[in-house]
Amino acid sequence: MTTSQQPPFPPPEPPHGPGSGNGRGRGPGGGGHGPGPGNGHGHGPEGGQGHGTGGGHGHSHSHGPAAPVSKHLRKVIAAVLIPFAAAVVVGLAVFWPGGAPSHERTGVGFDRQTQQATVTKVDKVDCKSVNASGETPTGDTSTAEGSSAQQQANGTCKKATIRVDTGKDKGRTFTEIVQPDQSRQLHQGEKVVVAYEPSAPKDLQYSVTDVNRKFPMALLAGIFAVVVVVVGRMRGVMALIALAVSFLILTFFILPAILQGSNPLVVAVIGASAIMLIALYMCHGLSARTSVAVVGTLLSLVLIGVLGSVFIGWAALTGNTDDNTGLIHGLYPSIDMSGLLLAGVIIGSLGVLDDVTVTQTSAVWELHEANPTMGRRGLYRAGIRIGRDHIASVVNTLVLAYAGAALPLLLLFSIAQSSVGTVANSELVAEEIVRTLVGSIGLVASVPVTTALAALVVSADRPAIAAGPAEPSGVRTPVRGGKGRRRKR
Repeated sequence: MTTSQQPPFPPPEPPHGPGSGNGRGRGPGGGGHGPGPGNGHGHGPEGGQGHGTGGGHGHSHSHGPAAPVSKHLRKVIAAVLIPFAAAVVVGLAVFWPGGAPSHERTGVGFDRQTQQATVTKVDKVDCKSVNASGETPTGDTSTAEGSSAQQQANGTCKKATIRVDTGKDKGRTFTEIVQPDQSRQLHQGEKVVVAYEPSAPKDLQYSVTDVNRKFPMALLAGIFAVVVVVVGRMRGVMALIALAVSFLILTFFILPAILQGSNPLVVAVIGASAIMLIALYMCHGLSARTSVAVVGTLLSLVLIGVLGSVFIGWAALTGNTDDNTGLIHGLYPSIDMSGLLLAGVIIGSLGVLDDVTVTQTSAVWELHEANPTMGRRGLYRAGIRIGRDHIASVVNTLVLAYAGAALPLLLLFSIAQSSVGTVANSELVAEEIVRTLVGSIGLVASVPVTTALAALVVSADRPAIAAGPAEPSGVRTPVRGGKGRRRKR
């Protein structure tokens, strides 16, 4: 008799009787039975099933590899994550705000009433006739003010007529003078955003503050969504849903709760944890692999929170460095601005952390699938080699992202010819340095932590070979292959 050329495994359990009978055996793949006219059925951990008769015919049905994590380890993971998830739900319930507290508008920055409007007409006029500069230039063009005044006095200005399209004054028109050196020039038919100040004189109640960018921004968002769905398919759809949930948590929980006076750090930790759990499990499925990524992300966030708290306090960073943070502090003095800075560090690091931890966990899982005999040390060494490449690219990306966002500020320091030490010591730049370095340390630490967790979990359940009862002397049970081929004895 012949069988398929496969690694030998212990034979399945023989029939219980010498004659016809029924027997059930368990093996690593398909199943079979011993000699005789009995029938046998076998089920193995690979999901295969075998059926045979006395003639020795057998076949198997494979349904793919089984999950490499046992019930015991799943219980251990659940014992860690279920209480954590329950604590997040309780935190959401306790700190859930009733909405952002109201206040009287100051008319400064974003804190002013706005309406939509359209530029209906643009006429060119002499700047002198409309007194755009307000005064005759002194002739000194060495300064920015003198140069601007010279252009306004001798150049050609624009007189734009703007129609208000929304609000109680819908249909009302007003005019605005656009100076020749103004960065934003208005054009006929252009959609704009206008600010409304009811306490000002009627002719000065409306002024153009920005361009209406809703259509191009919505179009770009639509293109992004289409690309994600076309390439990612169902995963892409789930990623978009998770993104929407993240924005909902940020808009309806984190921001209003901070405005209501709750501790920004506590609110950020609860909100970031909720986003992490929803996004990871929604995008990657409810599995042990995702759970390991969740634990790795959580540990890294704890490290980022501790380091951020220590160095923000040590460096005496107040978090009040520009007009926007100054306005927030003026409207809501009870908000801890340094805590708000730390909350921003945690939330900002979460997105990149998810990418690192999921990638490292998947890499270890795939290495185990490729070589199930590899132990935890081998898996860790192979996974950490992948992680080192990931570290190099992620840290560089993070630093460049912060540098790109602060490029105008860095340009100002370059124009002022300030030394590197002076630039780094200023609070505005020191804040970004602490944010970048603390986030980068957390990202780097997440690689070995997540890789070690994944290697420990996945190697703890290498498929065991079930030991069947001893084979009767003088009887050799053929090992069934998936295709029923037999080997000569």
